[in-house]
Order: sequence, then structure tokens, then C-alpha cells
Amino acid sequence: MRHFTDSDVEGGKIYDSKLFKRMIRYAYPHKHLFIITAVLLLFTTVFQVITPYITKTAIDRHIVPGYVKVDLTKAGDVKVSGIPIKGNVLLIDVNETPKHVVEVLQARGAIMPGRYVLVDPNVGRAGEVIAAHPEIFEKIPEKELYIFPVNKTSLLSRSEITALRGRDIRGVIKYALIFMVILILNMVFSAIQTYALSYAGQKIMYDMRKEVFGHILKLPVPFFDRNPVGRIVTRVTNDILAINQMYTDVLIYLFRDVLMAVGIFIIMVKMNIRLSFLILLLVPLLVALTAWFQKAARKQFRKVRKAIARINAFIQEHLGGIEIVRLLGAEDVVTKKFDMVNKEYYDATIGLIYIFGTFRPAVELLRSMGLALIIWYGGGQVIREALSFGALVAFISYVRMFFQPIIELADKFNIMQGAMAAAERIFGILDTPAEKYDGKTLSDVKGHVKFEDVWFAYNDEEWVLKGVSFEVKPGQTFAIVGPTGAGKTSIISILLRFYEIQKGSIKIDGVDIRELDLRFLRRQIALVLQDVFIFSGTVRDNIRLHSGEIGDKEVLEAARYVYAHEFIKKLPDGYDSELGERGLNVSVGQRQLISFARAVAFNPKILILDEATSSVDSETEHLIQEAIKKLLKGRTSIVIAHRLSTIRDADQIIVLSNGRIIEQGTHRELMERKGFYYYLYTIQLGMNKAS
Repeated sequence: MRHFTDSDVEGGKIYDSKLFKRMIRYAYPHKHLFIITAVLLLFTTVFQVITPYITKTAIDRHIVPGYVKVDLTKAGDVKVSGIPIKGNVLLIDVNETPKHVVEVLQARGAIMPGRYVLVDPNVGRAGEVIAAHPEIFEKIPEKELYIFPVNKTSLLSRSEITALRGRDIRGVIKYALIFMVILILNMVFSAIQTYALSYAGQKIMYDMRKEVFGHILKLPVPFFDRNPVGRIVTRVTNDILAINQMYTDVLIYLFRDVLMAVGIFIIMVKMNIRLSFLILLLVPLLVALTAWFQKAARKQFRKVRKAIARINAFIQEHLGGIEIVRLLGAEDVVTKKFDMVNKEYYDATIGLIYIFGTFRPAVELLRSMGLALIIWYGGGQVIREALSFGALVAFISYVRMFFQPIIELADKFNIMQGAMAAAERIFGILDTPAEKYDGKTLSDVKGHVKFEDVWFAYNDEEWVLKGVSFEVKPGQTFAIVGPTGAGKTSIISILLRFYEIQKGSIKIDGVDIRELDLRFLRRQIALVLQDVFIFSGTVRDNIRLHSGEIGDKEVLEAARYVYAHEFIKKLPDGYDSELGERGLNVSVGQRQLISFARAVAFNPKILILDEATSSVDSETEHLIQEAIKKLLKGRTSIVIAHRLSTIRDADQIIVLSNGRIIEQGTHRELMERKGFYYYLYTIQLGMNKAS
């Protein structure tokens, strides 16, 4: 059996395929939501990738004119089409000319400096503007078209520029509208995607919490001996939340980041291969930086998880025992111990912050270096007419987008690391074998209990019970006494199968309890402990423990039976009065009476009283003893008590010492022997008289 211990927090990989497959299993019932999210994410990714390209197109086609003059004598054998101007000069649109042709023309110096706007005098007021400024316009022979250089635009008024470039202005408006539509669609798709992903994540957490908590309820008692409650609570809450973050913040978005990086690089290569490979020069530095971050963050993250597990367990333990801390005046000592645990968590967290604080600025520096390279080299190409201004602007946007997933890697790594560590701990719980509830059931339980040469140890062969044998016949009251540590409570624990015995057998009505269905076995036995546990809720709910088989009538009868009705009806809302955490708004004696009513309501065949009256005053104890006489009628009862005066009427009494039965008989028989029982009884009698 795998033991879930504190060492689990030190494990954990950034990715564990086995754990990942087990986590993905919880997503299968909601795969339609993930498919919807993935499709929408594909669209939003495409939208993000194409927006810089739309900007480039708007700039190159309508903001910065694409017409240039080409000297055909320098073009050589390059076949290029355009509008003849004069002699060997041709007017071409570089945006419409194949890219490889433009690159050859640039390399040969065939493209003449300057950009031109092509004007049709028959459109709008263009003819009037040409007539007003004939010195800056050049007519194209054999065509009713004119061109003017962009660097002469300052000689025109705003209305004249509008008249000449109406087509470009309409083009800019068109691309602006396209840009706006894409932004709106991106917003709508992102909202639907976020909702679907969050909904799926919440459903997964719901299913996991249900499964984990249901499994915890079925785990054997030794599991809870090894694991503090605070740590188990953390598993059901924080750890499941950490796994949910992997589903909602990493899993789908990791796919988006890869898709975006590939898409961006393809577009950049298509626009300008030299600039694209210039960015690739930074990749080795980026890979080295990421490798350092993963190694350092993983090591530090383990320290943080270990520290937070300790701090949670410490707080849970000491708040649970706050009365003892105050009783002993140990507030200062506990505070100092907490400071040590808190300091460990603080140091671990600061170390993690240092790693993150180094990684993020370093990636930002690399991104800034990439932008600097683009501006330096790309700007030079724009000046030399080797790259369009729109392409440079798009490149700057793409470089920012290309590095963004790397910058977000720190958060994703943190989430993924936490999810893997959390999954390891959660599956550690789920892999712990639960108690087996299948087995026999008996049609009519008489309550005949028999221990036959029972040996039991909590750890290996450190025997707590050594060859214990006794028999409790149906309807008998059987008492167990002995000094602290003799093994009295252990007998109850193994009878309820909270722990399994190593040797011997325990039988009920002649059937070994290991053959019985666990739920059936425990439903036949009611256990009343000295330290009564009260759940938050009403008095009524605490008596019937949410059992649908016990109605209000049975609750009332049970309370009357043990004389609890009198104090309950005096509470502000009677049976509907809310009991605070652990029942601190009622007295110890009243909590004891509620536990008796709880035992009666379930109508057990076997009743176990473990120091059940030790915390009740004499008057209440007398009432309870009277109720017990009625309660025990027709039931087998086992009573463990240090107050020997409460068991004088028991049918049989055994005396335990060091895990063995050293005496057995009735009260009178044991007193006549003047053995260990006589010694204990006379000492208590003397102490009671003295008090």
C-alpha cells in the first residue's frame, strides 16, 4: 500500500506522462467543451496573427504608395510588367509585382529612388488639382494618367490631397473596418471560449472533489494516523484548484502558443527571410535561459510546496488544540515555532520570486534586442527600398507576439509544476487502498461477540494485545478495565475493524468479522466516546446524522429515552437549534447526552461505551445510568471505564494489563480474589471518600 506522506511534496516533474493521462481522464466527460474552446481558440489565434498583416497591407497599399520607376537598362533580362513612361523607364507597383522580381531589381539597382502616386484626372477633382499644379505632375504618354512624387505632397492643400488620394482613403477605411470586425469577433469568441473553459474547469473540480472526498471517507483509520487533517484538507481544496488551473490556463493555451509561434514565423519568413533568421539568432540564448529557469524553478518550487504543507499542518494542528495551548500558557512557544515554519515558507517564496524576477526581465531584454535588430536592419532595408514600411511595422508587431508566449512561460511553468505536484499527491490518496465493504450480512444479529487468541499491533510486532480471548453473550453487559495503555480502546477499534488484527479471530454470532460487510458490521454497533464529536448543524441533525431512516419521531423518542429532551427543549430553537463548531455552545454533559440519543436513535444490537460517563456530573450520570439499563435490555454492551463504580452490575468484567487479560469475573468475584481489580477499586473508593 502506498503511504501518502510529507515527502510527496518534494517530488513532481514539469511533465509526467502517467500523471497527465490520469488527469486528462477527468476531462473526457466534458470533451465537447474543450473541442468548442479549441475551435474558438483557433479562430482567435488566426485573428491575432493576421491583424499585423492587415496593418502592413493598409500601409503598403494605401498609406505609403507602392509605385516606383524602373530603369530597364539595369534590369537586364528580368521580365517585369508595368506602365511605360519614356525611353527605358517603366512604372511598376511593387505590391503587385512578384516578390522575387522586386528583390532582383533592387539587387541590380534598377529601381529608381522615390515613390509615386498614380492619378486619373477624370476622377473627382483630380483634373482641377493637376491644372493648378502642373509643375509637380508628370503625364504618362499614350495614357490619360499622371503621377506625382510623394515627397512633393507638402505642396498640396489638404483638400487637394483628399481629391488625389480618395481611393487610398477609402482603402484605409475599408481595412480599418475589417480590423474592427476582427477585434469584435475576437472579443466575442474569447468571451465564449473563456466561459466554456471555466465551466469545464469547474465541472472537473466538482467531479474530482467528489471522488477524492468519497475515497477519503472509505480510507482506513491508519491513513488518518499518518496524515494531519490540515494536509488532507489541502489535497481536497488547494491541490484540486491547482489541477484546474492547468486545464483552464495551460492545456488549451499551450496549443495556442505553439500554433501562434509557428504561424508568426511562417508569415515573417514569407515577408522577409533575412529579417526572420535575424530573430533566430536569439533563439539559442532563449533556449539556454528557459533551461536554466526550468531547472532552478523546479528545485525552488519543491521547497515552496514542502514549506506550505508544513505551515498548513502546523496551523491546523495548533488551532485544533488551541485550548491546550492556552491552558499551558504556551502561546509564546507556539508563536516562536510558527515563526520558524513561517520563515521557511517566506525564504522559499522569496527564492522563487527571485528566479521569476530574473527570468521575466531577461526574456524582455531578448525581445528588446530582437526589436532593436529589426529596427536597425529592417529600417536600413526600408531606406534602400528593399523592404516596405508596412512590412517593418508588421515585423515589429510579430516580434512582440513571438516572444509573448516565452514571457508567459514562467506562469505556465508555475501552474504546470503545481498541477503535477498536486496530481501526485491527489493520486497518492486515490491509490491508497480503501476499506473493502463487500462481504456477508446476517439476517438476524444476536450480538454474540467472541475474541479468540487475538494479537494486535499498530506497528510491526509492537504488540498492544497479546493472546486476548473472551466471550460476550447476547444481552450481556461486559466491562473492560485496566490502567492507561493496557489496550482497552484497542479492543474497540479492532472490533469495529478500524484496524486489522494480525493473529486470531473476532466473531459475531459465530462469523469472523473479516467476512462481514463493513457497513453492515458497523451499523450493528453504536459507539459512545468520552470525547463527543458534535457536527455543525442542528440538534436534530446531530442525533440522526442525516440518516433518511430516522424521522423526527425517532429523534424525539431517543432524546426522551436518555433524558436529553429536557435541556434540548430549553434551547432557543429546540431541536432546530444550531450547534456551533464541535458543539461549544452546549455543555460537556449536554454533548454527552446528545451522543447517547444518537446511539439510541440508530437502535444498535451492540452498544459500546468508552468512558461514556466520565465527563458527566453525578446527577446527570444517575439519569444516564437509569437510561442505560433500559437501553441495554436485549443488547450486547461493552463498557470501558476507569470509574469502576459504574460497572458493578456488569455480567462479566475483564482486567487488562500490558495487553493481556490478567483477571476475569463478576464484580463480587474479583473483589473476593483481592487481586489487581480489588486494588484499583479500593484506591478509587478511597480517593472518592477523600474528595
